[in-house]
Amino acid sequence: MSGGEEGAVKPPEVIVALDFPAADAALAMASRLPEGTWVKVGLELFTSAGPAVVERLVGRGHPVFLDLKVHDIPNTAAGAVRSAARLGARLLTLHASGGRAMLEAAAGAAGTSKGAGSGGRLRLLAVTVLTSLDDAALAEVMGRGAGTEEAVGRLAALASGSGIDGAVASVAECRAVKAVCGADFLVATPGIRLAGGDAHDQKRVAAPGEARAAGADYLVVGRAITAADDPGAALRRVMEEAGATG
Repeated sequence: MSGGEEGAVKPPEVIVALDFPAADAALAMASRLPEGTWVKVGLELFTSAGPAVVERLVGRGHPVFLDLKVHDIPNTAAGAVRSAARLGARLLTLHASGGRAMLEAAAGAAGTSKGAGSGGRLRLLAVTVLTSLDDAALAEVMGRGAGTEEAVGRLAALASGSGIDGAVASVAECRAVKAVCGADFLVATPGIRLAGGDAHDQKRVAAPGEARAAGADYLVVGRAITAADDPGAALRRVMEEAGATG
């Protein structure tokens, strides 16, 4: 999706993270965004509001990134993929660390299931290393000294080889993932912050322009937009910085 030269890089899609504890607040925020804006439903909102919030957002014309980070035995993971497709989600995350059998089962389910008015096949993104982790935190979890870039590249290659459409990785690893998996392997980058913005609980953050230059296909932006006085204006600023407007 992204060319090899910076001038040929396709502007990324901007996904607004609806990280709210209840459906009413999430739907109210969505109503303040332009029609057709990508939105993310994560674990907090999905656990609170259930599948109905996804269906309502899809019904309002929002492409939905369902960020559930599926990590289970292959049969269960495949079932979750089919359920997400029926809801009309366009993107779904799962953990690359679930292993090849799980990833292949999920990819097979995505390839054979049909979405409910989703506008296209459900695509799967493998979570590599959470952007809340730095090298020290990763070493504590993994019990070894491997750096985040090496771990991200290895997990992304596993996902790509298992039929997964793309990965979630920070801007710092985006080029490495594209180099290993190819330009058509999708990369969604969380941890996007506007200049002067708070990094919150993220360790590996970047500005929208940096993400575009690195070849990111999707930018996931939360509080920089949803906490703004004018979320629509904040979204436009992100899109302008990412070169995603005319």
